[in-house]
Amino acid sequence: MASFKIGRVQEDILRELTAVMRELKDPRITPDLTIVRAELSGDMGHCKAYVSSLSGINHAKEACRVLTKASGFIRRELFRRLELRKSPELHFVADDSIAYASDISEKLSNLGLTGGLGDDAADGGETESV
Repeated sequence: MASFKIGRVQEDILRELTAVMRELKDPRITPDLTIVRAELSGDMGHCKAYVSSLSGINHAKEACRVLTKASGFIRRELFRRLELRKSPELHFVADDSIAYASDISEKLSNLGLTGGLGDDAADGGETESV
């Protein structure tokens, strides 16, 4: 039963972390940064937030350093917005999943495999046989 509560709180933390991150005035926190997921410990005392960037892993690592320095402010905002009994300690981890997915998408588009339906879907799925 407690896992449902942890799942809901993880989603809430992810949503609010993203909102707080957008409100930070630091120029190193750019719009291409994304918090991919948040993992909350069983006692809800620690939270790992995975940060990814379209600019690559180095930009994500720099953003993690900035977010770690601002973690006191971010914890206070989470506590205020979510009305938690205690605010979890935040740990930011750099993740390159968005850059990796973007790279794969670019390679597929260069090959002509965009992931959508081919010409068969455009003509109703009928193919001509010669």
